[in-house]
This record gives sequence, C-alpha cells and structure tokens, in this order.
Amino acid sequence: MAFQSQMNSGLPDDRFYYEPLLGNPENVDLSLKFAGFDFDAPIWISSMTGGTESAGKINENLARVANKFNLGFGLGSCRQLLDSDELLDDFNVRKYIGARPLFANLGIAQIEQLLETGNVNKIEDLVKKTEADGLIIHINPLQEFIQPEGDIISKKPLETIKRLLDKTQLNIIVKEVGQGMGINSLKELMLLPLTAIEFGAFGGTNFTKLELLRNDDTGYAQYSNLINIGHNAEEMVDFVEIIKNNISDGINCDNFIISGGIKDYLDGYYLTEKIGYPSIYGIASGFLKPALKGYDELEMFVSKHIEGLKMAKAYLKIKK
Repeated sequence: MAFQSQMNSGLPDDRFYYEPLLGNPENVDLSLKFAGFDFDAPIWISSMTGGTESAGKINENLARVANKFNLGFGLGSCRQLLDSDELLDDFNVRKYIGARPLFANLGIAQIEQLLETGNVNKIEDLVKKTEADGLIIHINPLQEFIQPEGDIISKKPLETIKRLLDKTQLNIIVKEVGQGMGINSLKELMLLPLTAIEFGAFGGTNFTKLELLRNDDTGYAQYSNLINIGHNAEEMVDFVEIIKNNISDGINCDNFIISGGIKDYLDGYYLTEKIGYPSIYGIASGFLKPALKGYDELEMFVSKHIEGLKMAKAYLKIKK
C-alpha cells in the first residue's frame, strides 16, 4: 500500500492553503441564514426529477434527508401539475420535509404561455397544491431548441420574469439548467427582487447534450457544438464579484445557489467561501444516485458529505 500510495507527479489542489494546526472539525459551525431560512449546512438539493416512474420515491427520500439535516430542496419540473393532479403524489413531499424550504419548478416557456393566456393563477395554484414556499423558474432556451417536442420561447426570458414579478407575490428563484449564464444576464437578475439566483452552471448535467442523445433526427447533429456553450460555476462567481464592484446601488438579490459541476464538498466549500455573498451550493446528480438506492444510502451519503465539509472548513483556507 505504501508503494501504491506514491503521488509521483500528482499535484496538490491549488485552490487551498492547508493549515493542519489551526482548526478543529468538532468546533465547526456550518449553520447560516439563507433567503430567509435557517440552514444547518450550506447545501441545496437541486431540481432533478419529476413525472418519471420512480420520481415519487426519489422525491420522498430527498425530502426526508433535507428535513433530517436542515437543508433546502427544489422539486423537478412540475409542469404536469398545471392541468392535472394525477401525478401530484410524486411531488407531495411536504409531509416528509417538514418546515424546510421547498420550491416548486416551472420552465420559462410555461411561464410565458401562462402569462400570455392570463392564467397566472395556475402558477399560484401549483405552488399552493405542492405546499411549496415559492417557485423556481428554469431558463433553458438551448434545451428547448434541441428538444424534439421543445417549446418555443417567443419573448426575452428577462421580460417574462419581470412580468411575473409584477403580477404575483411569490418567492421566486431563477436558474439555468446546466450551461450557466453570462455576466449581463446575471447582472439583470441581481437587479430584480428575487429570493435567490441559482447558477445551474456548465460542468454538471448538460441538458442540451441530453436532448441530443435522445433525439433520433440526424439533422440535429449539426447542433452538437451547442453542448460546449456556457459558463462554469467559478467563472460565474467571478462575474458576481465584477458586478458587485461595478454596481454600487440597485442590487436587489444577493443570495446565490452555486450549482452546476459541484462534485463534492471541496467544490462547494471553495465556491461558497470565494463568492463573498450569502450563498449555498446545490447538488443534483450527486444526490440522485444514492436516492435511487434508498433512503439509508442517501442519509449516509449526506452525513459523510457534511463531515467532509466540516473538515474542509477547519483546515483549509481558500486562495483568493
């Protein structure tokens, strides 16, 4: 094992100073207040599934673990519930999550359509029937473009978001779905009275790639270069810093869920420490794998993840 443990040319993680003399994980407090909610750790279970065969059990497991560890949870797309309650049980997790923050989820295309047809009440009814604390709007123009049955987004998403904010008092989080967003889009969101902004950055599940994989139309192969469009989470953290330094007044949303390519607690710790604003980090597929195996597997995963996060906060200082 000693021979196998040689690092050879392996390089140390250049994001951190390792300070083994200066901490104690037993004394680390990860709790924080985020978007009006108390969290025991800066972790958000990001939106991932809705309407699939196993969605109900997955969502139950995720809600239960969010309750146990005092985290937050964003449901997957709730589009199916706009006109029917047939699948409501798959999303009806309030009894498992207790008083923890729970957000329903709709795509920007559905929001646009409901505004155009004067059916904002359906959005409010959706939040009410899921007993959610608010709504996540996911922005996914590239995914919709590639998707064979994708919706047409006729208006600028920013205009649609502003219209919804004018017509409702809902708590709203806006996110991308795996390709992140540029500095100007991020700036416009920070000027709005949102509950939070979720990155959905490049580096995790890429839904443009997913749609290409399930698309049998060979004509769409020419769009494969869109897979590589986007901004990763660290680049978006840098955008936030630039925006903060250039806008002295007018920022209305400075709560961020850093998601997209967060592989482990070291990624989450590094980015939440670096951003300099109230923030938590979101994980989707990392939670999905143990959630599919069962609640006990998921609970063990989250427990070990939080222990690792405490160790990181005790002994690692980021290089800014």
